[in-house]
Amino acid sequence: MKSGLSFLVAARQGEIVELEQLARSSELTNLLGQLIHKLQRERGASNVFLASGGVQFAEQRQQIMASSDVAIAHARDFFDRLDPQASFAGISRARLFSRIAYALHGLDALPGLRQRIAQQAIAAMDVVNAYVKLITSLLAVVFEAADSATDPDISRLLVAYFNFMQGKELAGQERAIGAVILGYGRSNAEQQQQLLNLIDGQERCLQTFRSFADQDTLSFWSTQESGPLTAELERLRRMVCTTHLAAKPQAPAPMDDLSVTWYDCCTRRIDGMRQIEDRLAEQLQTLCREKILRAKSELQAYNEILQTLSSQKATAEAEHANATHSTFSFFDDHQPRPPGEVTGSMAASYGPQMERAILEMMQEQAQRLQTMSDELNKAKAALHERKYVERAKGLLMTHRQLSEEAAYKMMRQMAMEQNRHLVDVAKSVLALESYLNTPAA
Repeated sequence: MKSGLSFLVAARQGEIVELEQLARSSELTNLLGQLIHKLQRERGASNVFLASGGVQFAEQRQQIMASSDVAIAHARDFFDRLDPQASFAGISRARLFSRIAYALHGLDALPGLRQRIAQQAIAAMDVVNAYVKLITSLLAVVFEAADSATDPDISRLLVAYFNFMQGKELAGQERAIGAVILGYGRSNAEQQQQLLNLIDGQERCLQTFRSFADQDTLSFWSTQESGPLTAELERLRRMVCTTHLAAKPQAPAPMDDLSVTWYDCCTRRIDGMRQIEDRLAEQLQTLCREKILRAKSELQAYNEILQTLSSQKATAEAEHANATHSTFSFFDDHQPRPPGEVTGSMAASYGPQMERAILEMMQEQAQRLQTMSDELNKAKAALHERKYVERAKGLLMTHRQLSEEAAYKMMRQMAMEQNRHLVDVAKSVLALESYLNTPAA
């Protein structure tokens, strides 16, 4: 008959498996982060190329695409090594693999998009939207990895990482759209409002990042944001978002210095953001390794106790036959030892003391798992906030015939008037989804 300690050992073995899967999730997240960064730069260079009538960035674009292809090859190699019969911790295989399949479909279509850009047979804003769609499909895979975390410390780090990646993608879209505006030398109120929404969206993502990142990373990011680059970007933003730009002549002409300045300024900031992503990726890998080593050490201690119990089985049966200490030790009130204090050396004195030690391990495990669950729920709530807001915004756009900007503005206004968080307003809107979708009698 298996003892409670046997199942405690099995539980810890399961944790190790999940942690090892989380380590692979972190590796995947890092690979996709590198690929997304390359595609973001390719998107910006492509828009500079188109807006200049093919005069500017032709050679740079070829170099950037070659760099993107290397990152694509690394991501494909990782996907090829995935075991179809296995999954990441907490992730449904169907959901994960469907996300990967969609992303790979987008990567397969990339050469055709590049060819149309080279032939200048596609509008610049259509290029922006195409790359946004591709990068969004890759971010969806990253989201599944972040949503899979079953350890609160890893989950918090993944939430910080994912939201920072989202903010960086919005910064990349800002770079691309600004390049279109300045390249063609014209803008309208809709484009300027789109840029303002992208700036606002970046700040919302960065707020969540600040809530979950460690202090060292926040200090590193704060140093970047307080430099002269940020002041230069703000100056250019005001110019692009508030100044009416007259249209350039239709004939291709060399790009204005202002457009090059905008692209370079945005690129330096985004490259700096990539440094933060690299930092978070390294923290994830280190944290996973540390937790795996700790769990394996504790598992070894549990196994040592099991071996001692097995070797003293005859003595144990005799003692249990003539005593009732097991019943009393289960119901006795006592303070459990601090985590990590239980070791294989406890096996030296089998009897009531040993049983109490085992019970304390079980209680400590249960308490630890409960704490992990509470902290994990907090992290997951932050991860899903953006999803609630996007779904609610889409619902308002559909049923109130609103633009994306108007739908978001309406929810923000409701939040301010009712003194509620934006995510709570979004959930209230979503609660009406079934009512709104019911046909009128």
